[in-house]
Amino acid sequence: MQIPNRLLMGPGPSNVTPDVLDALSQPTIGHLDPVFQSLMEEVKDLLRYAFQTSNAMTFPISAPASLAMEAALVNLIEPGDTALIVQNGVFGGRMADIAARAGANVVLLAFDWGTPICLETVERAIRQYPQARLLSFVHAETSTGVRSDAASLCKLAHDAGILSVVDTVTGLGGVPVAVDDWQADVVYSGTQKCLSVPPGLAPITFSEKAVQGIRSRKTKVQSWFMDLNLVLGYWSGEGGRSYHHTAPVNAIYGLARGLADLKAEGLEASWERHRRMHLRLAEGLRNLGLDFLVEEEHRLPQLNTVVVPADINEAFVRSKLLMDQGIEIGAGLGTLAGKVWRIGLMGHTARAENVDRLIGALEEALAEARRRAVA
Repeated sequence: MQIPNRLLMGPGPSNVTPDVLDALSQPTIGHLDPVFQSLMEEVKDLLRYAFQTSNAMTFPISAPASLAMEAALVNLIEPGDTALIVQNGVFGGRMADIAARAGANVVLLAFDWGTPICLETVERAIRQYPQARLLSFVHAETSTGVRSDAASLCKLAHDAGILSVVDTVTGLGGVPVAVDDWQADVVYSGTQKCLSVPPGLAPITFSEKAVQGIRSRKTKVQSWFMDLNLVLGYWSGEGGRSYHHTAPVNAIYGLARGLADLKAEGLEASWERHRRMHLRLAEGLRNLGLDFLVEEEHRLPQLNTVVVPADINEAFVRSKLLMDQGIEIGAGLGTLAGKVWRIGLMGHTARAENVDRLIGALEEALAEARRRAVA
């Protein structure tokens, strides 16, 4: 089968670099091979750099980021625990569902989609539910393009003595993520966004406080595969690993290359590149008469949510871009379905030539959509 070469400017995946593709094609070796075990240590160190943490328990879960969300919650929650779950988009709702399935008494703090999390509301909820086990929220909400104040939210949880769970699937590599400075307890991400590595792995990091909480559970974690007490035997140290599952060896080759590329560029340089490309996109969109859903101070530079004009068939424009120009952008989810486009500027995709190509193609597609509407 011949796979087309797309310009991926949706909510993920992003385009993968040639170096990462080359790394993926290296010979497969055993997942307990000493050479692979050495690579595992390298990946852990590179992830600590990306997350800005010294957490010992930092590793990639052998699954997409949705399983990292589930692993974080089911390891920390025991039946009867109170969980404060914040929702301002699709993924906070998934957190609430997972926590309820794990037996938590879920307190859902819901905010309008397209707006950041209100710190005062969360602070009131923490005071109202002093028995809460954890606070869980999305730092970089992929469904809306909103960035919330993770540092302040984690501080509220830390000061109250409860655990924090942070989803930064779209954040890592694109905007500052500072796990240790935030005093966050569990933070997870995905490979297919700003790391420009194919989907299928989920970087995650646990504070020592979170690890101790898991080890002192009164009940078993409901999932065998996601039980950190078992997984740690595989990722805990070079030369002392026990078999847990067959790791996706070649996928980890790719992750190692992508993380090494991120470190070579430098986190600050990567954040600045994403910011500059967002500003370039914003200027082009303004020239086309298009507006953002999210207020400027709360926008994710790497995930841009654009309001569809009333006279435009949004699905036609997306299809026109994909089929005629080979450019993928995303549709709205949930309450935003049919109302917005989601334009990704993530990782390797966040480059000036890609932004300019999209703006030119979007101008043509909008003109065609308007001609069809009056025909």
